[in-house]
Amino acid sequence: MSENNNQQVFDISIDVVPKNNGSKCFDDDGRLKRTGSVWTASAHIITAVIGSGVLSLAWAIAQLGWIAGPSVMFLFSFVSYYTSCLLSDCYRSGDPLTGKRNYTYIDAVRSILGGARVKACGLIQYLNLFGIAIGYTIAASVSMMAIKRSNCFHESGGKKPCHMSSNPYMILFGVTEVLLSQIPDFDQIWWLSIVAAVMSFTYSSIGLALGIVKVATATGTFRGSLTGISIGTVTETQKMWRSFQALGDIAFAYSYSVILIEIQDTIKAPPSEAKTMKKATVLSIAVTTTFYMLCGCMGYAAFGDFAPGNLLTGFGFYNPFWLLDIANAAIVVHLVGAYQVFCQPIFAFVEKWAAQRWPESKLITKEFQVPVPGLPSFKLNLFRLVWRTKFVMLTTIISMLLPFFNDVVGLLGALGFWPLTVYFPVEMYIAQKQIPKWSTRWICLQMLSIACLVISLVAAAGSIAGVMLDLKVYRPFKTSY
Repeated sequence: MSENNNQQVFDISIDVVPKNNGSKCFDDDGRLKRTGSVWTASAHIITAVIGSGVLSLAWAIAQLGWIAGPSVMFLFSFVSYYTSCLLSDCYRSGDPLTGKRNYTYIDAVRSILGGARVKACGLIQYLNLFGIAIGYTIAASVSMMAIKRSNCFHESGGKKPCHMSSNPYMILFGVTEVLLSQIPDFDQIWWLSIVAAVMSFTYSSIGLALGIVKVATATGTFRGSLTGISIGTVTETQKMWRSFQALGDIAFAYSYSVILIEIQDTIKAPPSEAKTMKKATVLSIAVTTTFYMLCGCMGYAAFGDFAPGNLLTGFGFYNPFWLLDIANAAIVVHLVGAYQVFCQPIFAFVEKWAAQRWPESKLITKEFQVPVPGLPSFKLNLFRLVWRTKFVMLTTIISMLLPFFNDVVGLLGALGFWPLTVYFPVEMYIAQKQIPKWSTRWICLQMLSIACLVISLVAAAGSIAGVMLDLKVYRPFKTSY
C-alpha cells in the first residue's frame, strides 16, 4: 500500500456544500440546521454513560471498600467532567463561535494535533467502540437469560439449577441491531436515546430500591468494611487483581468522551455549541454519579463481600421475580439503544471512507426509497445494508466466543479511559489554547494525564488476570449460566 493510501485510512475529508449564513434552513457549514439542545445532548450522554457498567459497581465497591470505592467513583466523575469540558472546546478549531467545525472525535484530533496521532487516535477509538459493542451484546444476553432463569426459579421453587446457553439470546440481540443499524445517522436516533435513557433510570431505580429494601428488612444493617473484601474470602493476590479490575469497571461506567464530539455536532447554535455541551455534561455527570453512588453503595451495603458482578442478573436478588423481569427487560431495551449510539461513529467513518474511495459506485452512493405505511419513506442503501449487517454479525460472534461480562467491562474501561478520555482531550486543549510548555497549567494537565495513565495500566492488568482465569475453564460456544 502506498503512503498516500495508508494516510487515507484515517484521513477523510468531509465535503460540504458552500456556506449559507443567511439561510434559516442551513447552518454555517451548509448542512441542515441542527436541532439538538441541552436536553437531547443530556439524553445521548445518559444513554451512553448509564449502561451496563452501573450493574458492576456494587462488585467494584466491594473490592475497594467504603473509603476507596466512593472516593474512586468521585475521582473518575470529576476527571470525566473536566476532560469533557476540555474536549467540548475543541469542537470548533480556532474561534469558538465561527471556527471550522470538527464533526467527529478524529476530525478534532486531525485538525488540532495532526500527524501520527491521528492514526493512533482512529485505531484506539474504533477498537474501543467495537469492544463496547461486544460488551453490550454480552450484557444484553445475560439480562435476557436472567428473565428466563428467574421465571424458571420461581416455577420450580428454586429446585432446578436452570442452566442455559447465552448463544440464542446473543443472536436475538444481533438480529435486532441489524434492523436498527439501518437508521442512516446519529441525528435520526434521538428518539432511541430518549427511550434508552428512560430505561436506564428504570432499571437503576429498581436495583437501588431492591438494595434499600434488603438492607432495611433482610439484614437490618450496612454490610461491608472500610477496606473492601476480606482476606480469607479471597487470597491477597486475588484481592490485588480484583481491586485493579474494579478500577476498570468504574472507568467503563464513565466512558462516553469517545462520542462527545459526535453528540455536540447535533446541537443548535446560538448559544455556542461548547456552552450548551458543558451544561449538558455537568447535568449528565451529576445525575449519573448520583445514581452510581446510590446503586453501587446500596448494592454493597446489601451483600457485602458477596456482591455479585452484575447486580440484577447475578441473583443477589430472587424476589419479587416480576420486578426483576421488568428491570432486566429495561436493561435490554437500553442496551439496544446504547449499541446504536456507540456504533454510529464507526458506521459513519467506514461509509465516508468508502464514498471517497469509490465515488462513482452506485452500490455505495445510490439510495432507494422504501415506502413504510403511515411513516415517511425509508432510504435504503445497499452498501450500508451489507456492511452494517456484517459488523453486527462480527460483534455477535465474538461475544459468543468471549462471554465474560465483568472482565470484558473492566478491560474495555481500562484500555479506553486514558487515551480517549484524558490524553487526547488534554493535548488538543493545550494546542487549541496555546498553553505555554512548562507553565503551571501545562504541568498540572500533564500530571493529570500521567496519573490517569498509571490507573489505566493497573486496571488493564487486573482485567487481563480475570480473563486468564476465565479461560482456564472455558469452552468456545459452550458457555452456560
